Amino acid sequence: MRGLLAAGAAAAVMLTSGVAAEAATAFPRYKAPKIFGTTFQADPKHDFTKHIHSRHDGILRGWFTYVRGGVAEYEPIRWKKGTQTEGHFEGPPEGDAMAYASPIAKDVIYLSAYGCKPSRSELTVSRKTGLGAKRCSRATLIKQHGKTGHPSLITVHKGRIVQVQEIYTP
Repeated sequence: MRGLLAAGAAAAVMLTSGVAAEAATAFPRYKAPKIFGTTFQADPKHDFTKHIHSRHDGILRGWFTYVRGGVAEYEPIRWKKGTQTEGHFEGPPEGDAMAYASPIAKDVIYLSAYGCKPSRSELTVSRKTGLGAKRCSRATLIKQHGKTGHPSLITVHKGRIVQVQEIYTP
């Protein structure tokens, strides 16, 4: 009897901790890049001379440049150290064809650093990692990232965007 109670309690903890949400999407854990990496991440298997298409499976430090019909165009970003401030994120130089396009999964995990409201005034960032911790809907992701890109860790699995976790930048 105690074993059943303990198993039930463990299941309840897993459900409330978000582990069940990750299990529902069923994608492997990929190695995350340095959050404030100073170089663009390479994708050696990707051919940029062909039409724009999905990045290979993994996590990209990047931002959305355009969203239409549930498909997001995105590009890699890097951290540029500043002289007057700590620095900022920047995309590839103008004219560089370093871009990808992938459909956004229906069950995408969107972890916002600024909350789910349109005002984006609520800080919902993990103090431990500096990454977004508040889960918001797919519609919120499309609305907030469709017009202006926010630095994020974008996870692609089987050609679809399955997770977007915002990077907090003051």
